[in-house]
Amino acid sequence: MLEKYRLLFASRSQFVFLHKTAFFVHSLKNKNNLMEYISQSYDHLLGISGLSEALLNNHFTLYQGYVTNTNALIKEMQSLQLEGKAGLPVFSELRRRFGWEWNGMRLHELYFDNMSKNPKTLSSESLLGKNIVESFGSFENWEQDFRGAGAMRGIGWVVLSYDKHAKKMFNVWIGEHDLGHLAGTRPIVVMDVFEHAYSLDYGIKKADYIYVFMNAINWTEAEKRFETEV
Repeated sequence: MLEKYRLLFASRSQFVFLHKTAFFVHSLKNKNNLMEYISQSYDHLLGISGLSEALLNNHFTLYQGYVTNTNALIKEMQSLQLEGKAGLPVFSELRRRFGWEWNGMRLHELYFDNMSKNPKTLSSESLLGKNIVESFGSFENWEQDFRGAGAMRGIGWVVLSYDKHAKKMFNVWIGEHDLGHLAGTRPIVVMDVFEHAYSLDYGIKKADYIYVFMNAINWTEAEKRFETEV
């Protein structure tokens, strides 16, 4: 059993595809009544300006790996619990890994959902537009700060997060998938800055990728996320 887990957790940069997943439905219960996440299709993003079909298809496959691993971890943890082995070190490592894989799954969904081939500009009169100005002084200040966060060295995510208690927004750097989340805040705009999001098309020119992303933001989706919080 331990050899099996060594294979699963050999590297955070490698993903073990343990079983096939279906598409189009977010989650369901399988025949054993265990909750199971099912990967969503983002084929509608193919053809987005500035991102090749090869890069996007690779990215979709990577995302599906997070869904697969999340389901595998749920199954393994539940199995160990039923066997009375939840106190074993291997269970603790599974629990630690679960948050990393689950966040990888959900952040990718938020990222793909807030992109569009035909994006609309954000209205300065919208609730979201006004709050960005209140938090950063101007939309241009927000955009400059968001781009700057994305240009930082390292791998992870940049997230425009909203704290409804203080009614304030922050541009947040998340290291990998699990370091830097602001507890209780709502992700409004999510940008992937792992190399796999851009290197096939842009090599090490991350700034060129950030430019493409900023022009592909689905502000309609971002506004929906914000409006659920106010």
